[in-house]
Formats: sequence, C-alpha cells, structure tokens
Amino acid sequence: MKKGIHPENYRLVAFKDMSNGMTTITKSTAATRETIEIDGVEYPLIKMEISNSSHPFYTGKIKLIDTAGRVDKFMNRYKSHMENRKK
Repeated sequence: MKKGIHPENYRLVAFKDMSNGMTTITKSTAATRETIEIDGVEYPLIKMEISNSSHPFYTGKIKLIDTAGRVDKFMNRYKSHMENRKK
C-alpha cells in the first residue's frame, strides 16, 4: 500500500441525528469543533438534520422535518385556501 495517501486524523466520531437524538459512533476524518461525552468517553460531534433513523424512506413513516420554519410559513400563507377545500 502507498504511504502518505491516507488521512492522518482518522478517528472515532459521533454522528447525532438532531431530529430524533439517535447517535452513531463510527470512524471519520470530518472536522468539527464540538464534542459529546458517551459512556464516559469524549468524541468529536457531527450534527445531522436527517439520517437513516429518521428518513421517511427508511422508516416508512412520513414526518415533517422543518428546521427553518418553511412549513409554518406555507401553512400560514395558504391556511384560508386549505380551509375552503375542506368544505
């Protein structure tokens, strides 16, 4: 194997799905400034908005994940249109 082609900072990193709180520990070279303590061990933390534990394709459940308030803005804007359709 060639020397010097692999990253030097390959280490255990915690990936946390912020929509459901599930944390996975795996090896990565991803840079981060945050850390998390799991079972007394401190790991670098990578925050994710969605993962296989919360994605509708993998879970079979449809769930709205909105971090910027776009769904609320849409619902407020078209609230009257939606109420008229129900009648």
